[in-house]
Amino acid sequence: MTIVPRPSAPFHTPTPGFAGRRWASRIYPGELAELSGARQDLRADLHRLEGLCPDLVDTIVLCASEMVANACDHSRSGQSGGRIIRTLSMPTAHSLHVMVVDDGVREAAAPTFPAIPHQRTVEEWEEAERGRGLLLIDALATCWGTRAVVDFPFCAGLGTAVWAEFTLPAQTGDTSR
Repeated sequence: MTIVPRPSAPFHTPTPGFAGRRWASRIYPGELAELSGARQDLRADLHRLEGLCPDLVDTIVLCASEMVANACDHSRSGQSGGRIIRTLSMPTAHSLHVMVVDDGVREAAAPTFPAIPHQRTVEEWEEAERGRGLLLIDALATCWGTRAVVDFPFCAGLGTAVWAEFTLPAQTGDTSR
């Protein structure tokens, strides 16, 4: 893998948001070492959107980081040659949609969808070293969910898309100025 320096500042002037806006999808190797680059790329993409406050950018980046880390940790994306795809779009003028798609289930695992472990007791949560990423996404995103990349039963396990949606401040998506 070649090392390419990333620019320290985005080269684009921020522009107003609008319904249907899409950024180019980004593909990353399924390695946790790629997380910093994925975060930096997401910040650069979000910089292209006018009017986002730094706190909202941090929230979106944190949630996307958790989605990427989960894909590396729990899917075939984290194995040799695995990949992760990150998309970013605006379904409406006042919402931002981030999605991470993994390479599917690992060979020894049965297909499952990411879910918050609700069966834990308070004491188990206090002792748990893992399992809080989806809780963060649930608390910070307007809504989130998962779906199979291909919805045919015989294609189960070919990939999971985890998405989160965020409500933007009115001036961010307001193109009537």
